[in-house]
Amino acid sequence: MSKTVLAIDIGSTKICAIISQINEDDSIQIIGAGTTKAQGLKKGSITNIELASKSIKAAVSDAKRVAGSDIKRAIVTISGAYTKSLNSNGIVNIPNKEISFKEIERVMQTSLYNANIPNEFEVLHALPFNFKVDDQDFIEDPLGMNASRLEVETHIITTQKSNLNNLKKAVRGAGVEVENVILNGYASSIATLNQDEKELGVAVIDMGGNTSNISIHIGNSIKYNDFLGVGSNHVTSDLSMALHTPLNVADSVKLSYGSLLTPTNDLIELPIIGDEHNTHEVSLEVVHNVIFARVEETLMILSQFIDNSGLKDQIGAGVILTGGFSKMEGIRDLAIATFGSMPVRIAKPKEMDGLFDNLRGPEYSSAVGLVMYSASAFTPYEIDVNKRVRHSNEAPVSQTNVDFTQEPEIPIVPAQEEETEVDKMVTLPSNKEKKSDEAGAFSKFWNWATQLF
Repeated sequence: MSKTVLAIDIGSTKICAIISQINEDDSIQIIGAGTTKAQGLKKGSITNIELASKSIKAAVSDAKRVAGSDIKRAIVTISGAYTKSLNSNGIVNIPNKEISFKEIERVMQTSLYNANIPNEFEVLHALPFNFKVDDQDFIEDPLGMNASRLEVETHIITTQKSNLNNLKKAVRGAGVEVENVILNGYASSIATLNQDEKELGVAVIDMGGNTSNISIHIGNSIKYNDFLGVGSNHVTSDLSMALHTPLNVADSVKLSYGSLLTPTNDLIELPIIGDEHNTHEVSLEVVHNVIFARVEETLMILSQFIDNSGLKDQIGAGVILTGGFSKMEGIRDLAIATFGSMPVRIAKPKEMDGLFDNLRGPEYSSAVGLVMYSASAFTPYEIDVNKRVRHSNEAPVSQTNVDFTQEPEIPIVPAQEEETEVDKMVTLPSNKEKKSDEAGAFSKFWNWATQLF
């Protein structure tokens, strides 16, 4: 049975909504899309809920019109702006000596339980990067293996609760319920990475309008992620100040002449800020120098992030640049020089059925990644924002179709009583099972711990 998915990528400069059909075999067909200029957002976070809701509503309405669908639930991206990451681990014993999905779920929930997460933070993703079966390290998938003990190391990405709640409020204001929330850098990497790059280790840098997000993948999981509040709009404001010209003119100069390659000495006429009736001549060399300085500085800071991660020697596949800022002419050569001769690739989202031409650019990577996430293209196991353990081979009919509509009721604030009433009949049993499951996991862990010590 196929399902319809609405994915909303909420960026600082644009909001993109994509509606797609996901079939039983996880193949994707895009049936509608809408893009609108973002309002009420700065550096990836909501600064005005009402304006943000209007922008989201406009993008979603366009997508619905094209798709002919009236979908009311969405999977959305969240910026890395207010995220904090930490690593944690968990250990469980295997009573019947064979690892089932239940044991994997237990060990992952234990690693989450052991993590020192501040009160004002909410878990976005808990991604396992090392399963250990007895004393054997780096097991790709422990399911079905014989063992007496299972350990896991997880990379946990958290965000401020207020940030998450404001995002949900803005989406709800557009008449859409949030079903799942994905870190935008994670979504971008799903849309751009191939298997070889994951295995060799790779840094994915999503360079947007106001922000640049970096995530380092080693094997199947993200092991490091960070955020830089600099994007292509900073180039625009630099040009505006350096050339004494209005922002909209500076933006069109960036789009028309923005290049990191050797400049010409040609002159262009630009209006003067505060005196629009008069123009002055500016050399393209000046334009080039302003752009070059900002882009070089941005890449140098991102290079420092890679150095600070402690994972530089594990990045065999180098760096992948995606996002709208990566379209700047000559950025790849400058990146190779800045990142110390690492391989650099500019990545567009992967091809899929019905992908509109205007969605093929690198600026749509995280929007396309969201759609792919909905088709189970995530790490083999992970705990999502709804505290549910996801499995990339989870049964599409029984598990996904039931759980997908139920689980999001958990994080929603109880004030929304009418909606909870409607779903009560379906949701209640699964929540009870879940709670008892978790309680079982922790009590077993406690019994094991007391035996040990």
